[in-house]
Formats: sequence, structure tokens, C-alpha cells
Amino acid sequence: MITAEQSVLMIVDVQGKLAQVMQQSEQLHQKLAVLIQGAQLFDIPIIWLEQLPDKLGHTSDELTQILSKTTQPIAKEHFSGWHCDEVKQQLNTLNRRNVILAGIETHVCVYQTCQDLQANDFQVHVVNDAVSSRELENKTLGVQMMLNDGAKLTNVESLLFELQHVAQGERFKALLKLIK
Repeated sequence: MITAEQSVLMIVDVQGKLAQVMQQSEQLHQKLAVLIQGAQLFDIPIIWLEQLPDKLGHTSDELTQILSKTTQPIAKEHFSGWHCDEVKQQLNTLNRRNVILAGIETHVCVYQTCQDLQANDFQVHVVNDAVSSRELENKTLGVQMMLNDGAKLTNVESLLFELQHVAQGERFKALLKLIK
């Protein structure tokens, strides 16, 4: 079972014009917004990545507004976030072994980040409705490749309710407002 105390949320490269041409971009952004706010509700640290922001642009404004409340973006050059020293430092400092993974593109940056995290003894939970690619075929293949490598698959609501675990309390009430 995944717990908030052992988890980190990693948002990968939801940037610029590319973010707007993903399959079901509007739905993706809505799910990412709920996921990020849910992580904040559970006090889950967030690692926010941007691929070459000077060239590809910055994270979508609607997500930046939510993310900037608790974290700042980390610029990267490699497709995998693992190859960024600041990412490794944050993961080591946090000392949490579950990485909740979301972002774009599923079959490139999300996939390569997943591979490297798993190779370094992290359990990766891919949020299926919070990842995307320009082509549905590539998203499907990217998710399958991650599952074949041992990642766990979830979706935004399943994850948040698993983290909540009990249908009572103030956080539960806040969670219900968030997902409705």
C-alpha cells in the first residue's frame, strides 16, 4: 500500500506548446491539477521538472500557479529526470522510496525517468490519467513499457483515496471537494 509519508510526486515536463498538443490536453491538465493539489493536501513533496525551459517554454500557467505554492521547477537536459543532480539530491534528502510519476511525454521522458528510478530502487507509481503523449499509441506503449519494467499503474482518484484510506475527517472532506 502506498502512503503519503513514503511518497514523492514527480511532475515531468508539462511545458509550452508541447503540453497543448498532447492527447486530451485539457483533461490531462485537469487531472494534473487535481493530483498536485491532492499531493499538497497530503503534504507529499513535489519534484517539478522542465526539459530545456529556455527552448521548450515553461510549465503550463495553470499548473505553475498550483505548483509554485510549494516548489520551484528544476531544469533538465536529459530526457530522464534521474540524470539531474538536483533531483537526486532532493530524493536522497527526502528519503522516500515511492515516486508518483506524471507528465509528458509518456513514451520518452516519463518512461526514461521511470526506468532510472526503478534501477535505483524506487517503486514507481505511474498515474495513467495524468500522463500523455502526442499520439495515443505512444502513450499506450509507454505505459506498457513501464509496467513491463515493474512500475505500478494507478489513476488520480484511486491514488488519492488509497492515500486517504478512511472516509472521515477534515482531509477527507477537502479531498471530496477537490475531486468533484
